[in-house]
Amino acid sequence: MLQKSKLIGSELIKSHLENAPNLPGVYKMLGADQQVIYVGKAKNLKKRLTNYIKTDLDNKTIRMVSLTHYLEYNVTNSEIEALLLEAQLIKKFQPKFNILLKDDKSFPYVKLRLDTDYPQLIKYRGKNLSSGEFFGPFVSSEQVDTTLKELQKIFKLRSCSDNYFKNRKRPCLQYQIGRCSAPCVGKISKEDYSELVSQVRDFLIGKTKELQKTLSNKMEQLSLQLHFEAAAEIRDRIKALSYIQLKSTLSSSSIKNADVIAIVEKNNCYCIQLFVYRFGQSYGNIAYFPFQTDESNKAEILTQFINQFYQTAQIPDEIIINHPIIDLELVTKAIKQLSGNNKLSIIHPIRGNKVKLLENAELNGQLALDQHLKQFAKNQMIFQQIQQLFNLPLLPDRIEVYDNSHIMGTFAVGSMIVATKSGFDKKEYRIFNIPASSDDARGGDDYEMLRTVLTRRFTRLKKEPLKNIVSLMIIDGGKGHLSVVQKTMAEFDLAIPFVCMSKGPDRNAGCEQFHMPDKESFTIDRNLPIMKYLQILRDEAHNFAIKNHRLRRSKAIKVSSLDDINSVGLIRKKVLLHYFGSYKAICDATIEELSKVKGISKTLAKHIFTSLHNK
Repeated sequence: MLQKSKLIGSELIKSHLENAPNLPGVYKMLGADQQVIYVGKAKNLKKRLTNYIKTDLDNKTIRMVSLTHYLEYNVTNSEIEALLLEAQLIKKFQPKFNILLKDDKSFPYVKLRLDTDYPQLIKYRGKNLSSGEFFGPFVSSEQVDTTLKELQKIFKLRSCSDNYFKNRKRPCLQYQIGRCSAPCVGKISKEDYSELVSQVRDFLIGKTKELQKTLSNKMEQLSLQLHFEAAAEIRDRIKALSYIQLKSTLSSSSIKNADVIAIVEKNNCYCIQLFVYRFGQSYGNIAYFPFQTDESNKAEILTQFINQFYQTAQIPDEIIINHPIIDLELVTKAIKQLSGNNKLSIIHPIRGNKVKLLENAELNGQLALDQHLKQFAKNQMIFQQIQQLFNLPLLPDRIEVYDNSHIMGTFAVGSMIVATKSGFDKKEYRIFNIPASSDDARGGDDYEMLRTVLTRRFTRLKKEPLKNIVSLMIIDGGKGHLSVVQKTMAEFDLAIPFVCMSKGPDRNAGCEQFHMPDKESFTIDRNLPIMKYLQILRDEAHNFAIKNHRLRRSKAIKVSSLDDINSVGLIRKKVLLHYFGSYKAICDATIEELSKVKGISKTLAKHIFTSLHNK
């Protein structure tokens, strides 16, 4: 607990100046509720803090200083270390006066498994890139799926698990539809399969011209040997590869391993468009809409984006930007230190092919920003209608929607999704696992499940009263759920506006009924935009609950196999899952790979392997 000072704002900062060191470091400003409202880094802490007591501050800084009730600082060994620590703390505390990158999820890769006699391509998301070969990052899971699907059709590598592969007696459906070469039953020799693996690798690392030349030569040889069917298959492979190459290859051969980042602005709203290029091919693009204050500018926003984004993202050899950033040399050194990639350069070109790439990124960014602003304006109108319909005191800023999913009370989960005027805030989504042994799940008691979910949610709200203030709660349920919400809310002395939304008498979409405290149940015209929006919210919560219910059920079935192995307790099970990332990866691991895990001896690794593969 921080010691409360009678001083606030600039007077509080003045009181710290005497002891503040002339050293690099990071400082945190905290509000009256001890929540961090701003994180900053400094080459010289004393000089940086002195700036906050000057009289020529901008409006944002004046307001930020006035709300500061506590001040903390940490000395670092260097300015680079301060920059890296600043980015980590911003990600951790999400201060409202910092520029925030809301969506910082990791990107997926295409992984070429090499730990088997017959390698395969799989989708992989994670930080452990030590086993196998990785190609990416791709900016979306959908793009990885599409790439894998296309490569599967062209190269016909196996897509099944090792256990499935080992137990095949005849070719599966994938072979019948021409998407697998069926190495499991000897339809292709190991040498020919290895050649396919080599070809797919050449394609993924950008050796497309060499690959096409190799395939063309092989096609001619097969034709001369009168193997016309095999030659036709090679011909089709060349055509398919040419089509994929046309879609993804850069016009500029000078770009091999780079991220192209463009920032655009409209109506004081910003979009950062990122294009990822690896091996001279486009791995996709994605738009970010960072949260910023009114006084922020392009240089400040782009600098913070790069600092935060590359805390977790793969770092290329080149970052190409359309606008100068603050402290370019310092930022470059910090990212180099973070990644160990000394090749890295951050450049802002003004002519040449790289400018054309930036112009394309800017165009895509502007289109994405226009769409974002249109959707924001549309949601603003819908939120105004929601305020009127449910008689809310203020225009809603955060709407939480709740649902649950279970099978007769087993593997029960409650879901919470969050909607704002900017759209669904998926980082704020939450799942509440309800133990099957608890009374909350007996016989599939929806009311008890809801009470459990709300109890957990309200407990968190009480701990963080000023964080993520809820404007409206929507519960998937009827009058019975209404009384549960009222009673639970009263136990926590809360007064959050809420409404229960139930299906009509025939459970038809569009006939939903709405239930509110001290008010008769009512319906809304199914053709109104607000009705369609509320259905979208309800369906999002429902789908999120079902997805995680199925995931929990699947995990429970799979993890039970680990539970049955002697000498593998809870701690070792967690260590194994953390190291490999999934139950499937544990099953696919060799004895040697298992023995590399901390706490797993060679003998135990052999025991685990044997137990898993004899089931």
